[in-house]
Amino acid sequence: MSTRDAQQRADDMGQDLVLVQANAQPPVAKIMDWGKAKFEAQKRQKEQRKNQKIVQVKEVRMSPVIDSGDFETRKKAAIKFLEKGDKVKLNLRFRGRMITHQDIGREVLERMANELEDIAKVEQRAKMDGRQMFLVLAPKKG
Repeated sequence: MSTRDAQQRADDMGQDLVLVQANAQPPVAKIMDWGKAKFEAQKRQKEQRKNQKIVQVKEVRMSPVIDSGDFETRKKAAIKFLEKGDKVKLNLRFRGRMITHQDIGREVLERMANELEDIAKVEQRAKMDGRQMFLVLAPKKG
């Protein structure tokens, strides 16, 4: 049908003529209430944004010479973050000559990852960044 006829029919119905597919041969148009359709689309987008979970990365700082009590405290904090659905970045800072014993720091991070393996999976293995070593854990689904 010609554009003029379609526009006339839409005007008679009190609706709008909306171009759906401009690249099709011939172009496809639809008669609808454009304001209502736009409102419904905005409503759907708002609902999707509301149901979205924003995942944050929480940081837990440790030292290579961490004591067992401090280790348990950091572990509890990590568990709390993981249960909330956030990712956890275990950050281990080397000070002074500790940098020569990176293997000890890696063991501390691996120990934490092993103790949290029932609720978290390792997203990024232990990696050095300057004088810091970090490991990223993500919560397991279900």
